Amino acid sequence: MSRHFESAAGLCENRDPATEGFVFNQTMLRIKSPQASLDFYTRIMGMTLVKKLDFPGMKFSLYFLAAIDSRDLGNWSEDAQERLVQTFGRPAMLELTHNWGTEDEPDFAYHNGNDEPKGFGHIGFAVPDLEAACARFEELGVSFVKRPQDGKMKTLAFIRDPDGYWIELFSPGAMRGSFS
Repeated sequence: MSRHFESAAGLCENRDPATEGFVFNQTMLRIKSPQASLDFYTRIMGMTLVKKLDFPGMKFSLYFLAAIDSRDLGNWSEDAQERLVQTFGRPAMLELTHNWGTEDEPDFAYHNGNDEPKGFGHIGFAVPDLEAACARFEELGVSFVKRPQDGKMKTLAFIRDPDGYWIELFSPGAMRGSFS
């Protein structure tokens, strides 16, 4: 029996036991302005800042955010060191990296990965109701790349964060039958 649920060229069938317990922990995005990005990800996307690490000698800061429902906030430690362990042991964190001084450079911008030459594409958020989420983002003045009614894929949308990175939005239940 395969350990994979699908088949594709290049899959390794025998998982090295040394990888047991590995957790995909984070995706890192470089940001120009912590104030703009933290406002976006905490107010617009509802994420929680769980850990901030400053590196004065190297002039950068890291901000670790998680999508935590309010009922789960009590599971996070008030102790900074324990919360550090929780931060680096949790799946699906967003790490925002700010190199100090970029916020003061008017023309400074990071490549979003979707302009030429293409590379990185997007991060994704599952939302309970795509239409309601998009209506809220519209009211908040969020920049859209694609609305659900645009194009052929009606079960997803894309918005932009303050640095121009794309965020895919979808409702898991609505995905049934979309990719058959």
